[in-house]
Amino acid sequence: YLKYRDVVDRVTFWGVTDGDSWLNNFPIRGRTNYPLLFDRRGEPKPAYHAVLETAHRFSKTAEETRTFQNPILPGFHADPSLCRVGDDYYIVHSSFEYFPGVPILHSRDLINWRQIGNVLDRKSQLSLEKVPSSGGIFAPTIRYHDGLFYMISTVVWGGGNFYVTAKDPAGPWSDPVWLDRAGIDPSLFFDEDGTVYYHRQVGGERGYTGQQMLNLQTGELEGEMVELWRGTGGIWPEGPHLYHVNDTWYLMISEGGTSYGHKVTVARSDSPWGPFESNPDNPILTHRHLPDHPFQALGHADMVETPDGWWMVFLGFRPQGGRYHHIGRETFLAPVTWSDDGWPVVNNNEPISETMPAPRLAEHPWPEEPIRQKFDAHQLPPWWQYVRNPVEANYSFSERLGWLRLKGAAETLKDRASPTFLGRRQTALSCRLASRLCFDPTHENEEAGIVLRGNERYHTQLGVRLVNDRRHVFLRKVQGGKEAVILSPEPLPDGDVILSVKAEPLSYEFFYQPQGGDARCIGSQSTRELSSEWMSRGAGMSFTGVYFGMYATGNGSSSEAPADFAWFDYERNER
Repeated sequence: YLKYRDVVDRVTFWGVTDGDSWLNNFPIRGRTNYPLLFDRRGEPKPAYHAVLETAHRFSKTAEETRTFQNPILPGFHADPSLCRVGDDYYIVHSSFEYFPGVPILHSRDLINWRQIGNVLDRKSQLSLEKVPSSGGIFAPTIRYHDGLFYMISTVVWGGGNFYVTAKDPAGPWSDPVWLDRAGIDPSLFFDEDGTVYYHRQVGGERGYTGQQMLNLQTGELEGEMVELWRGTGGIWPEGPHLYHVNDTWYLMISEGGTSYGHKVTVARSDSPWGPFESNPDNPILTHRHLPDHPFQALGHADMVETPDGWWMVFLGFRPQGGRYHHIGRETFLAPVTWSDDGWPVVNNNEPISETMPAPRLAEHPWPEEPIRQKFDAHQLPPWWQYVRNPVEANYSFSERLGWLRLKGAAETLKDRASPTFLGRRQTALSCRLASRLCFDPTHENEEAGIVLRGNERYHTQLGVRLVNDRRHVFLRKVQGGKEAVILSPEPLPDGDVILSVKAEPLSYEFFYQPQGGDARCIGSQSTRELSSEWMSRGAGMSFTGVYFGMYATGNGSSSEAPADFAWFDYERNER
């Protein structure tokens, strides 16, 4: 009983006949093996106290048990890394071609998160000029050491590996210290003896984890790079993180590519330089053998020790309508325990569920985000982003007070450039977005509206433009760079127009509402057509997710007519 009491979920006291007295020791020949709670003198035995302890503990726990829902950060929140400072937790994610870069979020309970800023919010920190979609910022790592936060990452098709520092995680963060360009997915470990270990993935698809020492005083690498581990044979052994637990060094990586074959593996050593012994039970996390599970591609993990033990964050995605995911790679959470022979075990080796027991940390929710984003302030919340570095002159909160003014540039959403675009992640499978637009184009090249952006070659625009000198609403689907356009059957009357989208797991529906009129549906689209799998056909992997945004363009020349947006609604209905 003492051995299994931790998994007992109910305790019942029952009586026995006088002939089967509980007062005697057992086993006694001819007696049933009832648990004897009292000795011959009627005094309680250890089992009596164990039963009561379990009963009280379960009664209390049942009242206090909380659960959480995976993913903890739905929508495009890929490549999570986190650190703990006291009772506070901070997490960062990849941002690729979007600016500002590297969103940073804060939590007190690992469940409820709020974005407090972006690590890279100045062009001096991050230049994304000509970076392709799904290029740019890959796989950041965040660590805290001696009063400073460190974020280390890579600009792919850019400057390579770098790190920045800050005293306050909300910023400001320093300008980058650039490191050796070789490799991706850099990470840091700060040893108690003052050594700083810098490791990253080197060698591409069949590569390995390489490690050097980093001198924080000079920002220079020291010594030759040492190969630590090549993983268990999967492609792209990447996302390395080093941990020191109970005098043992653990190196955790992900393998298999960030898709349906993704997995997390771990090795250990008595030295941070190896040799590293692979866990015989690898992988410690994967759903690659569960093709029908709603969560796929689990991997790219990081761990943190809390007052409630160890916990792991990792990415995954939720395919819809087959093997198509469109809102991006999301962040999930699971508990980590340690086996008797000293290996990390994720979620007791069980598949990751949507509903799971929450960490036993004090619950700390944040205020709900308002549905309506108004533009009566001169600063937007940190979840709004541009495509690459913005041309700031094309955005104004002051030229028409209470409105966001966008000025259409020559660049379009099909160009690898900086179009006039301001957007946010789609973070729910079922949701609604809407915006009120005031736009009176003077030339047929001018247009403005809202957009569902995947990348340059795949996006869907719901906008306003001139056709035969009359304003019309149009729905343009860009697929593989080719366009299909639907026009509203009649011109728009004078006045503003409300453009809206109803999103469901399998479809988008597009509506427009003229001033003083009713909402009308202009068309629909399958979410599959903005999924990573669909967009990646013959064109390389798409690493982001759908963005909802506002845009304006002059299609080859600057627009004379500004596009004014009164507000932007985003309402989540289903995770």
